[in-house]
Amino acid sequence: MHHIRPTLFVVMMCALMLVLPVSALAEGVTIALGSEPTTLDPQLREDGGERAVNDNIYETLMVRTPDGKLMPGLAAETPTLLDPQTWQVKLRPGIVFHNGEPFNADAVVFSIKRLIDPKFNSEQISFFNTIKDAAKIDDLTVTIQTDGPDPILLSRLYWLKMVPPTYAGDAGFAEAPVGTGPYKFSGWKRGQNIVLERNQAYWGETPAIEKVTYRFVEEPGTRLAGLMAGEFDLITNLLPEFTQQVPQAVNILGLEHPIIILNADGGPTQDVRVRQALNYAVDKQALAEGLFEGYAQVAQGQLLSPSFFGFNPDVKAYPYDPDKAAALLKEAGAQGATVELIGTAGRWLKDRELVEAVAAYWDAVGIKAKVRIFEFNEYLNRLFDRQTRGDAIFVVSSNELLDADKSFSAYYKSGGIGSSNTDADLAALIDQARTETDPDKRLALYHQAVQLAHDQAYFLWLLNIEDIYGLSERLQWKGRVDAKLLVSEMQVQ
Repeated sequence: MHHIRPTLFVVMMCALMLVLPVSALAEGVTIALGSEPTTLDPQLREDGGERAVNDNIYETLMVRTPDGKLMPGLAAETPTLLDPQTWQVKLRPGIVFHNGEPFNADAVVFSIKRLIDPKFNSEQISFFNTIKDAAKIDDLTVTIQTDGPDPILLSRLYWLKMVPPTYAGDAGFAEAPVGTGPYKFSGWKRGQNIVLERNQAYWGETPAIEKVTYRFVEEPGTRLAGLMAGEFDLITNLLPEFTQQVPQAVNILGLEHPIIILNADGGPTQDVRVRQALNYAVDKQALAEGLFEGYAQVAQGQLLSPSFFGFNPDVKAYPYDPDKAAALLKEAGAQGATVELIGTAGRWLKDRELVEAVAAYWDAVGIKAKVRIFEFNEYLNRLFDRQTRGDAIFVVSSNELLDADKSFSAYYKSGGIGSSNTDADLAALIDQARTETDPDKRLALYHQAVQLAHDQAYFLWLLNIEDIYGLSERLQWKGRVDAKLLVSEMQVQ
């Protein structure tokens, strides 16, 4: 587990022989993603493949610079707080969607109401669960109502994509998206590629690259082979052991935290001693060094990075202690128990390898890990449905709001889309923190929540991994702290 699997190099070389070099296309670039989008509706699913494409088609009221600073986007200026629960947003004039629909207050109100409607059942709702309503004041002014004070609404508006009110009701919307962004949708060949073209009428600065083609390549070795052969200009989730072999490698400490959600309400993992044992059983430092070649850090017993608001510096990772794990399993009468562990392959860097490594550690202390790897769409169905989630499910959480509320509302709080506990005390702390406007009091509430969840071992916390990209010689790009692949920030030589 401290070494590359013997088959990996063989797979990569075989893939390389199957990829024919292609000449660099002056007018465009090709990006290889680990998974194909499940939809191109930008408000429906929590799907990284969809975001990678749609971040270039759709826009938001607020944006971030590559280093994470919040700035006005479609908003003409930073929104203002009228009262503790009401924000006013002024909009830029003269912007239109790719199909000619005007971007105005009606579009903003529609976009917000559509996403927060329970009937729409968005998987992104944990980003926006404080937003109660939106209203038009005039064509370029909107007010947004929150359910109690919301100290991070501006961060939420950085994630909420604006959609065209008329066309969003069309049956073909999810397959042929229309936004206000620097790139327009050109075509989608299922299983093969998605093509975007530069929006010549873009309201902002015209991007340098004319066309971008997204290819869907699950196997990291095949992505690498395509890059080396000149077929791809950018690949995501570059294997750490190959950073010295590609034309260019870009790495940046990312937002991604691989974890395993443990079912606290049923099965063998219902016993807190079993959940604690599953944490003690795994050598996280060995995973960071062996699987990720040091391009990762051990997560400190919480689904937060030190830079996130809410991080508790007093909580540490469960140490690697297989003897203690075995003793806890014996005490709980769970030796030899079977734990179903669900995962996917190709979406995140070394996702399958992490799941298989964890299963091996669990097997070593007396738990029979039943690993089930699903195609990404089916995996998402199980992730967001408690009835089919099983005992344990792997996920990589990326908190683009840089605030505990997003992660905790989605995964910690009872009833969250990725939660597997019904802890009323934990839910109460999260609800209190969400509307607390005093930063010190809010931080204290999150510290309590972090400690409680750690002690109850609601998750197996693993790592905080770096984003690693492989680039062709001709592509110029430095990466972003939020992991967005914004083609408008790229150039070709």
